[in-house]
Formats: sequence, structure tokens, C-alpha cells
Amino acid sequence: MVRLLGRVGAEAVRPDGRRTARAPDRADDTRGQRTRAPVGAPDEPRADGERPRREKPSRLRSALGGRSLAAQVFVLNVVIVVLLIVAAVVALVLQVQHDTTAEARSRSLAVAETYAHSPGIHAALRSADPTALLQPSAEAARKAAKVDFIVVMNTDGIRYTHPNPNRIGGQFVGTLKPAQAGGTVIEEVDGTLGRLVQAVVPVKAPDGKVEGLVSAGITTQHVGGAAERELPLMLGAAAGGLALATGGTALVSRRLLRQTHGLGPHEMTKMYEHHDAVLHSVREGVLIVGGDRDLLLANDEAHRLLDLPADAEGRDVRDLGLDPGTAELLASGRVATDEVFLVGDRLLAVNHRPTDLAGGPPGSVATLRDTTELRALSGRAEAARERLDLLYAAGVSVGTSLDVTRTAEELTAVAVPRFADFVTVDLFDAVIDGDEPEPGDALHRIASGAIHGGAPLYPLGTQIRFVSSAPQARSLATGRAVLEPRLDRAEGWRAQDRERTEQVVEYGIHSLITVPVRAGSLVLGVVSFWRSQRPEPFHEDEVTLAEELVARAAVSIDNARRYTREHSTAEALQRSLLPRSLPEQDALEVAYRYLPAQAGVGGDWFDVLPLSGTRVALVVGDVVGHGLHAAATMGRLRTAVHNFAALDLAPAELLALLDELVNRIDQDESAEGAGAPVTGATCLYAIYDPVSRRCSLARAGHPPPAVIRPDGRVDFVDVPVGPPLGIGGLPFETAEVELAEGSRLVLYTDGLVEDRERDIDAGLELLRTALGRAGDSPEATCRAVLHELLPDRPGDDIALLVARTRVLGADRVAEWEVPMDPAAVQDVRARVTRQLAEWDLAELTFTSELILSELVTNGIRYGGAPLRVRLLRDRTLICEVFDTGSTSPHLRHAASTDEGGRGLFLVAQLAERWGTRYTPDGKFIWAEQALP
Repeated sequence: MVRLLGRVGAEAVRPDGRRTARAPDRADDTRGQRTRAPVGAPDEPRADGERPRREKPSRLRSALGGRSLAAQVFVLNVVIVVLLIVAAVVALVLQVQHDTTAEARSRSLAVAETYAHSPGIHAALRSADPTALLQPSAEAARKAAKVDFIVVMNTDGIRYTHPNPNRIGGQFVGTLKPAQAGGTVIEEVDGTLGRLVQAVVPVKAPDGKVEGLVSAGITTQHVGGAAERELPLMLGAAAGGLALATGGTALVSRRLLRQTHGLGPHEMTKMYEHHDAVLHSVREGVLIVGGDRDLLLANDEAHRLLDLPADAEGRDVRDLGLDPGTAELLASGRVATDEVFLVGDRLLAVNHRPTDLAGGPPGSVATLRDTTELRALSGRAEAARERLDLLYAAGVSVGTSLDVTRTAEELTAVAVPRFADFVTVDLFDAVIDGDEPEPGDALHRIASGAIHGGAPLYPLGTQIRFVSSAPQARSLATGRAVLEPRLDRAEGWRAQDRERTEQVVEYGIHSLITVPVRAGSLVLGVVSFWRSQRPEPFHEDEVTLAEELVARAAVSIDNARRYTREHSTAEALQRSLLPRSLPEQDALEVAYRYLPAQAGVGGDWFDVLPLSGTRVALVVGDVVGHGLHAAATMGRLRTAVHNFAALDLAPAELLALLDELVNRIDQDESAEGAGAPVTGATCLYAIYDPVSRRCSLARAGHPPPAVIRPDGRVDFVDVPVGPPLGIGGLPFETAEVELAEGSRLVLYTDGLVEDRERDIDAGLELLRTALGRAGDSPEATCRAVLHELLPDRPGDDIALLVARTRVLGADRVAEWEVPMDPAAVQDVRARVTRQLAEWDLAELTFTSELILSELVTNGIRYGGAPLRVRLLRDRTLICEVFDTGSTSPHLRHAASTDEGGRGLFLVAQLAERWGTRYTPDGKFIWAEQALP
């Protein structure tokens, strides 16, 4: 084994002579350790391709404040620089002090000797007043020589001169004997001026005798001033040098910090020991190749997997005897991920990455993993993965609709060809209709999947009864899957149809699994899986998979069966509640369409109701929700509208009563805690009068009706919209519109103009366009509207009612005013007789005279003026009497002794129908007679 260069750590020698790293001492492990990136590793690029940012100065200061190697190097360098600067300053100070003293000694000695040999000094010393002669010259010389004093004294040390005159005549302070003996004295003393250096020299006569003494002195402060002035400059330069040295050291320490990741010496040593131990103990081979393709490092596993020679490190990877593919990859430096190479009898997965992608050193790193054992398990793992994928696909794809046949087809689509080559689904006929199967029922083949056509299996739609020995029959009887691995030997299966089974075997189908379709305790049918392409037969593990597939599909098939049953029941209920045929009447030519929603039966309804006076009421409504409850609620509302319409109420009054009824229904159901609310239902009620050609309309939350004029112009009638039924709080308003003969009134529910893909405004515009292109008849209008607006899969019910108006001509209407006089009854009879004769209805003269006589008499007696009579010839003869009174006549049984009270009884006996209709101005009492 080759060690990493510069690695610190203990090694042990193995019996084969190769070295291996020794694990660190347990005591070392107790010290604080941190997980670090490898030392010297380059900054790796991030996932977005950018290089990571460098460490901020605050992080650097934090790292340098610790015990990392970089911090120790930084502190050591700074301390060394500081010590050097301090030593330099101390040396400079000492040198300055030495130079100052030496200069002071030489200057004081030079000044003293110069003055001692100056002309005239001998004469002055011998004069009677030496001070007067020497003091001026001594001061002048002192100032010129820039010393602190020049003192001339006699041989006894008595001063003749001094910078301070008060001290003249005093005793000189200092050593004089050497000078008195003819020598020179230089000494350092602490005087009144401070620390100073003074020199004393003799003044000798020509004969060598000492006549006097001269002393010159200078303080060291004055001598060293220049050196002290240079000291700040020197200190500034030292500080600058210290700053430069510190900055350079910081830069070096920062780079070292980045390279060592803030580790201390002990941590680095331990890290290298740990890395070495891990590197040579992992079960993956590691190879490090340099930029010159030489092998720098190979751990123990790499040596074992590649069978490398002991001296492999340092040699070119192409010369190590590796297989060509592996050698080429290691030498190329290209990126590789899990590339598999056959090395000897091993399959090695190799990952290879160059180290210079992020600015690192040239070379590459490769890892090797032995995948031989994994390959042995890959077949079983792949099979398990395929099964999971198949079950996941079944969970996603099977049961996307509530249709039994489509669910079975989805099962065959998932299983072919991933699990079987042919799949057939046979269900009991009752299941397809939504009912529970009965024992002994025949099965119906509703789905079949195949990898190709032409197989001699029972075709789709075939009614099948399996014999008891057939695998399908056994599955139905036991409720368990049956495996027939070899169909050519399955005698029980052959007994079903020997000719067909022989054809199946000859076709190449050789194996079969049958699985019952079970939903709880019910067995709904059987699924058969056939194999022909793959030579191996089905086995027991595949039986389990087939059962799971069918179990998932069985839940969806049963849900579809239940939905089919409920949908059929609700649809039958709704069809029974809707008009089965339109009543006969001559006021309107009507066509209609009703389309239930794909999601379920809804609560839309419509009605055409003949009213008195040849009038006709049109109703369109919509109940919130879908299902049985919506259909039942629709029936209740439709019945209520029938009853309210019989009262001949105005549209607004009828909607008000219907709103109150809905509110009471909701209160009753809320108290019982059952059912869904009815509140929110909408309704549009219109009454058309063919005599006046006027149409009265009111709506409760319903879309507005449309009118197609005879010239083809399409308008939406401006009917004030009221709140949906059951909301209450606001009154309903009636709007009136006059319709020309041949106009088409279009009523519809919101399912026609509104869905998930468009809002109601866009739907209304589409409806306007479709109506403008429609034909003249109501039937053509219905076809055109549905062709343009019907979605592929309606999410809501659609009710459409188109009525083309007709007019009752003036030749079929007779109307006149009657005076409020009982004698006018005779005139009424006469006019009725003449009018019926014109209409060829003489057979009805007697009964009509009697009916009108009674009605006019009641109007004169109990009503108010004006009193009018109107005869209408339609499908029946209608006699109407109008008065302004508000009292409604009532039918009663008169006693045998009563003189009156039999008029209305006679009217009821002679007429097919009679009744009272109120208007804003009064009331109509009417009676209808069948035409002969």
C-alpha cells in the first residue's frame, strides 16, 4: 500500500509486507472532533454552476481567533515581527544613548581645549580681574560652540566665569586633581541643568606649569536631540513594516485556512490518520491518477479488485496490465458514472471524475464497486419493479369512469401485453344492467384484449355458460384463482368446447390463469389471462399478481354497477315525472328537448299547461344537485306548479307561492335531518294569450327567455330577475311583451349556456347566434341550438322549450258589453243565438244561452260595471263574463225549498269546466263546452 505524501500517522506492517494505517488511540477519540472536508480539496461548484463565494473577513477573523493551524501560524508570524521591531527599537535607543554620550564627551573636551589654548587667556589669568576679561569671551565661545557652560577657574577650582554670574567665585563642582596635575578630566555628572558631560583641561604656561583650569559641559539632552527627532520616523517605519508583515501573514494564513479548513495541528494529524484508515478499509476501490497519467494512490480494495502489482504507485496506468476499457477510462480523464467493466470474473461499476474541473490540481479520481452479486439479484428486483409498476398503472388507469364495460376494457388495456398476451372479461348479464347476479345466470363477454387479432377465443358479446370442469367455472364456484400451466393437458378446460380449445392450443396459447371478479360476497364474473408469446407457463407468483390486478378492477366494476343501478332508477323516476306528451292546444306550436347530464340525473323540468280563455302557460325550472333527491324534488315542484296554475294566477303571484312552498319544504326536511336543501332552485313562468298576443313572464333566478321575431331578429326579454326559490325577502315582478304571430319564445335551463369552459355571458351570445341561424319551425330551432351549444359531456341537465305563437282570429272571438239591467239578459241570449249560428254551432245554443243567462244574472246582481260577455271558439266553446266585482261565486247545493242558488250548479252540469280568473280590473267567470 502506498501512503499519502506528507501523511502523519502511525502505520503497521502486514504479514505480506504491505503497510496499513493503524487506528488512532481511543484516548484521542475522546477529544473534540469535527467533520471536515478533505484538506486541500478545491471549492466544489454549486448545483447552479456558480463557484461558491469566498469566506468573508468576519469568518476569517473568527477562524483566526481559534486554535486552528492558520491562526497559530498567523499569531507566530506577528509575534516574531513584533519582537524584531522591539529589538530594533531597543538597539536604536541604546545606540542613540551611546552616541550621545560619546558626542557629548568629544564636544566638551574639544571646546575646553580650544578655549584653554585661546590667545590672551594667560594674560587674563595673570591680571588683577580675570573675570572682567574672561567672562565675555567665555560666554561668546559657549554660545558659538553650543555647549551649556564654559567655566574658567584657577587651579583651586574657584570660578572666574559661569553662564550664571551669581556662581562666579564659587567652587567648581567636579573632579580637578587630574587636571591640576596637567591631565584631562572627562566625567558625567548630574548637575543643576540635568545629566551632563563635562571636561576639565589645564591651562599651561609656556614652561608647562598649570596656570588655571577650563571646563566645558553639555547636557546629553541637547546632544541627543537629533537622534530623538529621528526616533518617531523610525517608529513609524517600524509600524508600517509591522502592518505590511501582518497583512502578508494574514493573506498567507487565509490561504492556509482555506486549505486546512480551520483545523488545528492535532486535528489535522487525526484527520489524516482517520482518512487513511477509512480509505483503506472501505469496500470501494479508490484510485488517484495524476495529470501525467501516473497512479498516485490505490487503496487496498482497488488492489484487490484490479489485482494491481505491489509497485503500481508511480507507474503509468496503461502499464499496469488492466483491461483496455478500464485503462482507457483512467487515462482519458473523462467523466463516467457507473460504467460497468468486466475485470476477470468480476463486474465492476466505475465512477470517474477529473479533479481540475473546479480549479483543482490536474488528474482524476476513480471509484470501483464490485456489482457481481448485485447483478445476480437484479433479475428478481427488476421483476418485482415491473409488478409494482403494473399495479400502479392499474390503480391509475382502471376505474376512471362509472361505466362497467369501459372499466373492464381498461383492465385488459393494462394487462396486455405487460402481464398476459390475451385477456378476456366475462360478467353476468345482471351486473351489466346494474343488478346483483343470480346463480346459474349466463355470462357476457364485455371486454377482450390481445397483442394481435385472430385468436380463436370467444368473441365480444358472446353469451357463455361454462361447464363445471372449466377453470372459469371453478373460479366462480370457489371464489379463488385457478392456474392451468399447460392447456394441452387441461382436460377440464378442453371439455368446454373441444373443437375451439383445440384451435386455441394450435394457435399457441399454452397457459391460463382465471380469477373471479369479487366485490365482497358477490361474484360478478371472471377474468381470464392467456399466455402465448413467452414459452414459460404462468407460475404461482404470477397468480398472486393476477389476483391483485382483478381485485383492484373488481372494486371499480362494482362501483360502476351500483352507479348504473342508481342512475337507471333516478332516470326512470325523472322520466316518469317529466311530461310524457304535450297537451293539445292551438295557442302555441311547441317543441322540446331534455338531455340528462353525464354525471347523473338532475332536476331540470319543463311543462306546457293549457289555461282558461285559450291561454297557455310555459314553465322551465332547475333544481340544485343531481340524483334521486333532485329528481324527487323536481316532481314536487312540478306538481305544485300544476296546482297553482289551476288557480289562474299571474306569473309573479305563482312564483311567490312556489317560493313559500320551497321554504316550507326546506324547514320540514331540516327538522327531520334528512335530504338536501331545495333552496336555490330556479323557475321561469310565462303565460301567452293568443287573443291579445301578449305574454306575461316572471322568473326566479332563471336565465332570461329569448324571442325570435318573425323577421329573424333575436332578443332576450328583459324580465326582472327575482331571487332563487326559497331565498325570500324580495318580491317577484311580472313583465309583459307583445308577440307577433309566428314569433318563437325560447325557454331553457342554465346547462345549455353555462359550463366549466365558458361563462353564462359567452353562452348567451352563442345562443343568440344559434337562434339567428335556426330554421322557422320549433323542431328546427331545437336541433340548431343543440348542435351549436351542446357540449360533448354535459355536466348539467339541459331542458329546452321552443314555442311558436299563434293568434286566435277576430272571426273566432265575439265580445260585447252588457248593461247592468236584468232585462238585458234577453238580449244576451239573442246575440248568443245569432253568433253560434254564424259559427255553425246551433247545437250548443240552448246550453250556451242557459250558461250565459246564469253568469250574466250573477254579474248584474253581485258584480260591478262594466259587464262584458265574450265567446271564444277554439277546441272548445268558451263563454266568459267579466265584471269589476271581487266576489267569487261558489257552487252549493240548494235545498228543495230554496228558490235560488241553483244557477252555478246548472253551469257545472252543462259545462266541461268552469272557473274564475282574476285580473287587476276585476274577474272573469268562464265555462267551456266541447264542440260537437
